[in-house]
Amino acid sequence: MSRTSLLMAGVFAAGLLTGPALAADDTITIGIPVGLSGANSVVAPSVVQSAELAAEEINAKGGILGKKVVLEVADDASGAAGAQKAFDSLIFQKKVDALISMETSAARNAGLPIVNRGKVPYIYTSFYEGRSCSPFMYVNAWVPDQQVAPIVDFFNKEGAKTYFLIGSDYAFGRGMLAFTKDYIEKTGGKIVGDEYAPMDATDWTAILSKVKAANPDAIITSTAGGAPNVTLTKQLRAAGIKSLYGNLAVDEGTAKAMGPDAEGIYIAGSYFTNIDTPANKAFLAAMEKKFGAELKTPNDLSVPQYEAVYAYKAAVEKAGTTDAAKVIPALAEVAVEGPRGTIVMNKQRHAPLTMYLGQVKGDGSVSIMSTFENVDPGEQCPKLK
Repeated sequence: MSRTSLLMAGVFAAGLLTGPALAADDTITIGIPVGLSGANSVVAPSVVQSAELAAEEINAKGGILGKKVVLEVADDASGAAGAQKAFDSLIFQKKVDALISMETSAARNAGLPIVNRGKVPYIYTSFYEGRSCSPFMYVNAWVPDQQVAPIVDFFNKEGAKTYFLIGSDYAFGRGMLAFTKDYIEKTGGKIVGDEYAPMDATDWTAILSKVKAANPDAIITSTAGGAPNVTLTKQLRAAGIKSLYGNLAVDEGTAKAMGPDAEGIYIAGSYFTNIDTPANKAFLAAMEKKFGAELKTPNDLSVPQYEAVYAYKAAVEKAGTTDAAKVIPALAEVAVEGPRGTIVMNKQRHAPLTMYLGQVKGDGSVSIMSTFENVDPGEQCPKLK
């Protein structure tokens, strides 16, 4: 049995032990559609772990409104077809009270119509290309308005004039790089290449040949999180390309999976494990205590998941009910103190975030170079009330 299969089996076995043994009125069920298979399979286990810790901590302190939190995990296979099945099952069969998930943009876009039909609160915990809006969705992760400038501004200061962009051919890859292209050109840079490959691409040879021919000062990539990041980076390093390398989609956990090939990559994010705060240290200690040798590296995709479970708890307690009509407005009003600091999703269903510019070290950890406090997400969903 694969490691992913073992994880899924463990999660569902836990659900069988804790869920049905309790009356429905005594539980609050949170659905987690996530890519346990497909492109996100590299990072999804860490996302599940962070949700499990949050639920355990909340239950140890009496649950939510005195009710036990139960997690229902469903594999969305990192794509649209899998997401439709996962969302439909969680909302209409499992009848979850809320959805909290890190997913590819393809999965999110496929699931949103089902969320709207089921009228279930949905906290999306993945960084993404921005401007995805639903009356039922909130986002506590970064958008390009918060993430792109730190990398491009730094490269410009390092003397970069020419840029080559590489992305996965779907909403996230194209959306992130469209924003990046505009920002580069506005700040005086020139795009000398702009190439895309399918989400499940494993061979980047043709694109990297174009990169070598263009010889850019800097490369910026935006692939589906997880496996495509690993293959692209390994092949880029093997090709001997020495350009400055900024990656808009790599998390710290995936960087560790790349091994020494990740060294030197510049990234910007809202969470790194070496953030030096008491809240982050307490979180890391709790994760280590719970999972021990099985712990997956906490990262900028899993930590928002942890915080989102607490945000849902706070919103339900403020509303005094799990009724979506009352929980939805409360989600914009509650603040969560977590590993990333204070998170409030009050900017058009998105959150101002402290962002960090970092460089990956040889062991996959990140050296923080600069900090940008309280970065506004910009105009995301102005038509939503």
